[in-house]
Amino acid sequence: MALINPYLNYNGNAEEAFNFYKSVFGGEFAKVMRFKDMSSPEFPVSESEANKIMHIALPIGKNILMANDVPASMGRTNENENRSKISISAESREEADKLFNGLSAGGQIEMPISDSPWGSYFGMFRDKYGIEWMVDFDPNYKGQI
Repeated sequence: MALINPYLNYNGNAEEAFNFYKSVFGGEFAKVMRFKDMSSPEFPVSESEANKIMHIALPIGKNILMANDVPASMGRTNENENRSKISISAESREEADKLFNGLSAGGQIEMPISDSPWGSYFGMFRDKYGIEWMVDFDPNYKGQI
């Protein structure tokens, strides 16, 4: 079965955001590439963007959370877009609380984590970097959708 891996765009703070995510999820980065690593005569990189993230990847379970900093020449990323969310299916209420509380620190809680009308333990928020998350624990979920 194919996996779906979110890829996020940042306006120069991808490294800060991913160090924050790493502090919540744990693990180590699978890859960190900076724009200076790709610099060549065909792809010159300005000094102001040399240390920004060209690609970063953090394995989380069987998935990988990935991102980059958008070069200034491409314009700013809309930090308040809300067309998509990252959904996390926790393995326990304790894990759901840990992830919800960790990731929502400094952000805006849209729906506090609690028992939902549909039978799961659920909450939603926008983290301090503007990324929207949903955390869910369903005690009846057995790996099938």
